[in-house]
Amino acid sequence: MTITQTETTTQEDKIFPKRLTYIISRYWILVFSIFLGLYVGLPFLAPIFMEIGWEGPAKAIYFIYSYLCHQIPQRSFFLFGEKAMYSLETIQTAWQDTNNPFILGQFIGNSELGWKVAWSDRMGSMYTSILIFGWLWYPFRRKLKPLPWWGFLLFLIPMGVDGITHIISDLSGIGQGFRYTNNWLRVLTGNSFQDNFYIGTTLGTFNSYMRLITGVLFGIGMVWFAFPLLEKSFQEISDSIKYKLGLK
Repeated sequence: MTITQTETTTQEDKIFPKRLTYIISRYWILVFSIFLGLYVGLPFLAPIFMEIGWEGPAKAIYFIYSYLCHQIPQRSFFLFGEKAMYSLETIQTAWQDTNNPFILGQFIGNSELGWKVAWSDRMGSMYTSILIFGWLWYPFRRKLKPLPWWGFLLFLIPMGVDGITHIISDLSGIGQGFRYTNNWLRVLTGNSFQDNFYIGTTLGTFNSYMRLITGVLFGIGMVWFAFPLLEKSFQEISDSIKYKLGLK
């Protein structure tokens, strides 16, 4: 019985999805890095686009990521300006004299202050650390034991505490709550640091350090807990397809 060209094409059409799945499962870390890299990188492209005059693509990025992050400017990084971050007072002077987080989040910057990255410093810290620690984990994945669920929880708790206390503090108004002045921290530390360490949210303050550190802890915990599970699942998929297709 002769195999027709149509039958051969049909067989190839059935095999191709399996081969593609096999390749993705074998190199899932590369595929994951590409997609996460785009997700991490687009918010940083927004200020670059604004600087070179590509306002359309830049504003599209700001708009899309506004559904993923509050984008409050005093908790975000700026590019092409005098400083990497600005105080609430500076933002209010340049934008509107308001404590409304939704209105503040609409400020993307200007030619003097520079242009805002399209998400907050905490979000940038979280997802960038997942990408970086994912790369660091992969070469040592067979030597590291997976993190148990309770260990992952320990990595999440600091960010949960920091985020929840920020939300509670902001109920008193942006720039008016206990996490803005951090007088409680003055008492705990005996007022050992300079005033600009306790007050505000800009780079170098206690609040800034906590957002960055807890974001990194989240990234480490996520990689250590979830990536071994992904590796195991994709390995099982690739082994199954390899056996079915008779690949070496």
